[in-house]
Amino acid sequence: SLAWSKMMSWILSANWECELLRQQIMQKLGPELFDQMGMNSEESWPLILALPDILHLEQNLTRLARPWASPGAGDGVGSNNWVVSGQRSTTGKPILANDMHLLLSQPAVWYENHLVGGSIQVTGISLPGLPLVISGHNGHVVWGFTAGFADTQDLFEEHLRGDPEGGVAYEFQGAWYPAEVRREEIKVRSGKNIIEDVVITRHGPVISPLLEGEGVPPDTHLALCWTASETSGGTFRAMVEMNRAQNCAEFREAQRTWNTPVLNTIYADTDGNIAYTLAGKVPIRAGGEGKVPVPGWTGEYEWTGFIPFEQLPHLYNPPTGYIVTANNRTAGPDFPYYLGRDYVNSDRAERIAELLLQRPRADLDYFKKMQIDQVSPSAQTMAKIVGQLKTDDPQLASVIEQMRQWDGRLDVKSPAAAVYETLTRELIRLVFENRMGELMPRFAGAALNEIAPGNIWGQHTWEWLRREILRPDSPWFDLGQGESREDVLCLALQKTVDFLTAEQGPDINRWEWGYFHQLTFRHVIGREKPFDAVFNRGPYPIGGDGNTIWATASLLDRMDSSDGMVGPPFRFIADLSDLSQSISVLVPGQSGQVGSIHYDDQIEDWMQGAYHPVLYHREDVLQNQEACLELIP
Repeated sequence: SLAWSKMMSWILSANWECELLRQQIMQKLGPELFDQMGMNSEESWPLILALPDILHLEQNLTRLARPWASPGAGDGVGSNNWVVSGQRSTTGKPILANDMHLLLSQPAVWYENHLVGGSIQVTGISLPGLPLVISGHNGHVVWGFTAGFADTQDLFEEHLRGDPEGGVAYEFQGAWYPAEVRREEIKVRSGKNIIEDVVITRHGPVISPLLEGEGVPPDTHLALCWTASETSGGTFRAMVEMNRAQNCAEFREAQRTWNTPVLNTIYADTDGNIAYTLAGKVPIRAGGEGKVPVPGWTGEYEWTGFIPFEQLPHLYNPPTGYIVTANNRTAGPDFPYYLGRDYVNSDRAERIAELLLQRPRADLDYFKKMQIDQVSPSAQTMAKIVGQLKTDDPQLASVIEQMRQWDGRLDVKSPAAAVYETLTRELIRLVFENRMGELMPRFAGAALNEIAPGNIWGQHTWEWLRREILRPDSPWFDLGQGESREDVLCLALQKTVDFLTAEQGPDINRWEWGYFHQLTFRHVIGREKPFDAVFNRGPYPIGGDGNTIWATASLLDRMDSSDGMVGPPFRFIADLSDLSQSISVLVPGQSGQVGSIHYDDQIEDWMQGAYHPVLYHREDVLQNQEACLELIP
């Protein structure tokens, strides 16, 4: 269980790769030009600790300039959770929604679990192998998570040399110390076992051997310092107490020992309280902010401790009456501690806040519509700019007019959505391909290798594009011949039309986003034929993208989703006025056995935004019981 907790921490921690890529981009462009890019500089987008209390969206003036009101919630990288207090609900009690985003796979990564024993009665979801409920409710408190994306990893460049005993030594502040060399044996069935000698310094394991061929010089030794390197069991103790908590105050105290991963926790209780805590260990650095790999031998950049629990970001019954987290930036520059810089595009947080502020008193049905909302604020921005272009080409003119009238909804059958998704990729390629060279795929979000399957840098690229597209005089659109923003937009639009025509024909009205954006629930055995036909489910054309509340994220460096799609396997909504009415859906199904009717029986509900009851009371469970497995010692 503790090992799996560390694996989840690895999946949800992306900073070390960003440090490496940030350094490589700075070397490619030069520090001055890199600073001009302004990556992560947008501080006016929704902050978790500073959400608006009225419906105002000055952070994106082009959206306010549109001649129609933003559409309400309707047909429909990261996670979403939000909660409203009783003052904003129709029932007078809080309502909470959560959908945690991981790889949409077969079987589902989560397992629905109603756990009863001793002082614990709790229902929600678990990970196979973990004995407690990770997200759900216990009859008194309901809670959900999103990844906090705090900076909990640093890369230290080490000076290494052999020592007289045949071991390895590392330098620190002018002295040499013996490194631990740990021999790891990986057993291979029907093959030769693999032996890895892992060198560990004061900062952590040296991971450079895993980065060969990735632009890291062969004589560079990078050690990974990470809060999860030492697992003390504090997270497990926190989960036990969270499962037992009777109110928000107890639930917050239960998170005191939570170590890793760092998570945004939203919770509410039956007394009507709502709260937020950034849970986990966030390091305090002697120098720097961990933006790039730093010298490990000087002592200038050591971790000196962790942010005290009482000073971690926290909200309790905020006057706005609601809380939203969607992997967005936690706090502004006035926060007393450095938390991080590698967050996700804030589109989802902005859209959730917008929808909540449109509805003074929300109910369960409104939350259900919100969870499948497919409107993208970035798409609305792009539609406004493209809709102002002028051209004499009749086909381009038709596309421009379609974009001008589009509401930014990434519907599966939308021609405008297909144009938008293709256009953004073409724009990024035009602006950066020559500048980035071999770094271009990773700059657009491609994975480094199998060791680092996730890359958050594509989110920075989305942020950059959304900001720069609003600047008519941005120098970044000069491709070398004095091109303007409009010139590059028209060039990218022509490439978009050519591509879509080649793929889907000349009739613009027949273009569909779902032609490219397709979800397959892949089983590990289904990677090879003919097993894919037995174990996999799909492909299913699907709407949305990584920036919509209905999150279906695919890579920015390509149009298809052949490498898998990240989204919410589990959607959950709870009304604190009657927790027996809580609802959820788990895709593709509860069972991992291919012959079971529950292997894939929730796919249609998930696609349609339907849910099933989350049973809690014993009489309800027995009344709906399908089978009973009794384990006799």
